Amino acid sequence: MSRLLEVKGLETRFFTQDGVVHAVNGISYHLDEGETLAIVGESGCGKSVGVMSLLRLIPQPPGKITGGEVWFGAGEDRKDLIRLSDEEMRQVRGNRIAMIFQDPMTSLNPVLTIGYQISEALMLHMGMNKEAARQRAAELLELVGIPNAAERLDDYPHQFSGGMRQRVMIAMGLSCNPQLLIADEPTTALDVTIQAQITDLVKRLRDDIGMAIIWITHDLGVVAGLADRVLVMYAGFIVEEAPVKELYADPRHPYTIGLLGSLPRLDETRAHRLTSIEGLPPDLIDLPHGCPFHARCAYRIEKCAAENPPLEPIAPGHKVACWVDVRTVKDPHKSAKVENA
Repeated sequence: MSRLLEVKGLETRFFTQDGVVHAVNGISYHLDEGETLAIVGESGCGKSVGVMSLLRLIPQPPGKITGGEVWFGAGEDRKDLIRLSDEEMRQVRGNRIAMIFQDPMTSLNPVLTIGYQISEALMLHMGMNKEAARQRAAELLELVGIPNAAERLDDYPHQFSGGMRQRVMIAMGLSCNPQLLIADEPTTALDVTIQAQITDLVKRLRDDIGMAIIWITHDLGVVAGLADRVLVMYAGFIVEEAPVKELYADPRHPYTIGLLGSLPRLDETRAHRLTSIEGLPPDLIDLPHGCPFHARCAYRIEKCAAENPPLEPIAPGHKVACWVDVRTVKDPHKSAKVENA
């Protein structure tokens, strides 16, 4: 597979009255054609800001992309999205790169019909006339599993359930046959049954259409059967990157271990207790000098407080940013107490 997206040293800041918020701190990763990449981490870790920066959707002010490159496309078509003009970027958004947002009710315009909102992108990017766009909109609604699709084109967003509205958002995202679909926690506001339906729908459409996907979530359970690779983010940094099966089988960053330890499992007995990650994330206005996870880490050593570890490969396709080899620590809580003594 050829490389579709390459992010190099991306930095995004928010300049507020309280100080500069270091939202995304020099992250680098890649995505191949047809691949599904999951970005996971708790709220505020920089997942959404990172992908919004790709599409230059950061509100300015107070936000600003302060560094990095975002290379998209292949061959002569390969361009740095950060350096495109506003007009060139508008031709990319919704056309070559589409995005599904977290809350479909706030993403859809409540005073415009569903048919108009889907047709708008088709007329703008695909050059269709009104009749052809309306027909294609009905086909898209049918594709994502909305019954009586042609009859629902004149309905408004409030006439659809939450799951149906998210299906409409997916239809809008797919309308121009994008090379990359970014899904920003698209199942968070839905109940578990609908979550499974939406996830299965995206998997089926990915296999049928062959597009690449970036799936953003705080729930590691969702990505197990969906993603090819996983990026784990914390405090604006990527702390671990691995193929999805390897990440679950052999997590190497203490934060990843904590996330997996808090995940309910069907193969464990009732006696197995879920673990929690003690403490709070760091203040992004005043980041610590060392590892941002240091204060909450049970594996920490003295070096962790002084120097932030780089993201380095430890196996093919597996990278981690940690000074400690967690496999060699038998009692992590004891080592942390010794370090604090």
